[in-house]
Amino acid sequence: MEAVQVKHPALKYYQLGSGGDPTLWCSGCGIGQIWYFTVKAMEELELDPDKVVWVGGSGCTGRMCTYWNHDLMHTLHGRPLGFATGIKLANPELTVVCHMGDGETSAIGGNHLIQSARRNVDVVAICVNNFNYGMTGGQFSPTTPLGGITKTSPEGHRERSFDLCDLVKAAGATYVARWTTTHPQKSIKAIKKAIQNKGFSFVEIVAQCPTHYGRNNRLGDGPAMMKLQKEMSVRVGQAADMSREELKDKIVIGEFVSTQSPEYGEILRSFRPESKESDNA
Repeated sequence: MEAVQVKHPALKYYQLGSGGDPTLWCSGCGIGQIWYFTVKAMEELELDPDKVVWVGGSGCTGRMCTYWNHDLMHTLHGRPLGFATGIKLANPELTVVCHMGDGETSAIGGNHLIQSARRNVDVVAICVNNFNYGMTGGQFSPTTPLGGITKTSPEGHRERSFDLCDLVKAAGATYVARWTTTHPQKSIKAIKKAIQNKGFSFVEIVAQCPTHYGRNNRLGDGPAMMKLQKEMSVRVGQAADMSREELKDKIVIGEFVSTQSPEYGEILRSFRPESKESDNA
């Protein structure tokens, strides 16, 4: 009986990047899953791929855009949201999706994150949070949990971790959600809602990094880390009734913000001289 070859449904969106075949990501890494979540969300929304631009910066997550077989911009470390803003302002008809790692999002790119949320720019920011800088050897990042072992915190991380969803919520983002790679359907749904939202959307997806963070903290391989993520996850409704001590080491998942507010590009375009002239005509 002849074997039937089945092609992955995302291959039509995939191009071989410069990092090798099939990707530069390690075995068990969660970034490839999130790449597919993004593609699946766009497919379910029936978006024209030629009207979607992926933007990335540096690091493991920053390379996601290089495998997108349509328009992309591979930019500077910490600056993808700045480039994404420029693209959206230049052509409002485009859907602009920006993938960033936790370090890029909240450290070198932290101010871009705050200002993008404050302005309510109509771009989708997807943060892949694996609690460390994976590409450069596994150093701690602003989201590394207190006590986490990394290459730069071998005796345990001494700083409180950053809650990025709380940050962008306070800054003015109009859609905010957090899930993990063990919640594929919820992640896809969140990305779909982020794309449909007219304003700044932030989706954080907690992902496994077995090569560095998992190994340093003896958390096992990729599947073992995913199992642990699921066990640690608490829905936002449940979390509201839990004490700070009960929430220790938990991952609060769910939708935190879904609202409407004037979008940055529309505000700017309303002040164009030609708009005022046509209004007075």
